[in-house]
Amino acid sequence: MKKNSLVTYLKRKRVLLIVIGIALISATLVLAFAYTAGLFGGRITTQTFLQDTPKTYPAGYRRAHGKGICFEGTFRASGQAVPYSIARVFAQQNVPVIGRFSLGSPDPYAPDNSTRTVSMAAMLTADDGEQWRMKLNNEPFFATRDAEGFLKQMEAYKPTSATGIPDPARVAAFLKEYPEAQKYVEWDATAPWTRSFAGAQYNVINSFILIDANGKKQAVRWSMVPHAPFTSWSVSQREEASHDFLFEDLKKRLEKGSLYWDLVLTLAEPGDPVNDPSQVWPENRRQIVAGTLEVSHVFDQTKGGCRDVNFDPTRVPKGITLSDDPVLAARAGIYSHSHSDRVREIGYGKATDAVGKPQKETSRNK
Repeated sequence: MKKNSLVTYLKRKRVLLIVIGIALISATLVLAFAYTAGLFGGRITTQTFLQDTPKTYPAGYRRAHGKGICFEGTFRASGQAVPYSIARVFAQQNVPVIGRFSLGSPDPYAPDNSTRTVSMAAMLTADDGEQWRMKLNNEPFFATRDAEGFLKQMEAYKPTSATGIPDPARVAAFLKEYPEAQKYVEWDATAPWTRSFAGAQYNVINSFILIDANGKKQAVRWSMVPHAPFTSWSVSQREEASHDFLFEDLKKRLEKGSLYWDLVLTLAEPGDPVNDPSQVWPENRRQIVAGTLEVSHVFDQTKGGCRDVNFDPTRVPKGITLSDDPVLAARAGIYSHSHSDRVREIGYGKATDAVGKPQKETSRNK
């Protein structure tokens, strides 16, 4: 083979190998993304948690806790958490807060007496630009030790078409695999239903890690503990409650003045489970009041504010980091998917303006 021909041959072969290499890399990336997205292999991904969302779900609403109302307020630090974390929010006197109260139901039109779960979400923005986003429920713990257990619980307790109630054998199999869920089932059956957002205690079910100026770490959980007294519904009061009772009650209370919650940090001790949100820490753990949240007023989420905020609880400021709780890790992806769907729907003008009740059918929201 002549020299020029050999050079040409080698160049062509080199180009061919490069093309094949690029194709292989591209195929690998496509398969990796498909696998991550759960498009094959039967994997549970964060999208799996939203797969049961009806195609007719009202556009622009959160896929969980669909019915809510925005609030604005101020967090005033006490200084007690400063020795445990360099986060500026623990030292700043006045931290602006945007947040949201909501029902636990995914239905944005749900009556307020349809679920015992009420929630608070908040975004604190410190003067150094760092944000702390949190999502809290009035439930004291998570039902299962991991996120997959939550899916299995929903499946186990689905009513059968034949009886209209869950299949006892399926429930028993679930509780055998996740025995910790029995504690939640008993709590759900006996705990009082709150009669007001104002008197509810909101808990973060996951553990986080505070980091001080020397790099020392301290595992914590926190709660928003109300200044207003807790009041509960009797069975008859709950059955007779108006469609928007909790939200109307909140508005009436704020017309009379601000509402307050103390941010209470519970400090873990060695051996306390920081990666299992289904386990409650002992009651004798040390607690400190890191500051007080003042909620000054509420407004409909159609006016913006909280509507477009992704209250992803993994968005924490410098001085706070995440634990290895698997449920916490899963929540980040779930919140991201839900937020992306909502923003896309709002951007394309598909979102309705309904907040608590369905609107009359129009060409815009059909």
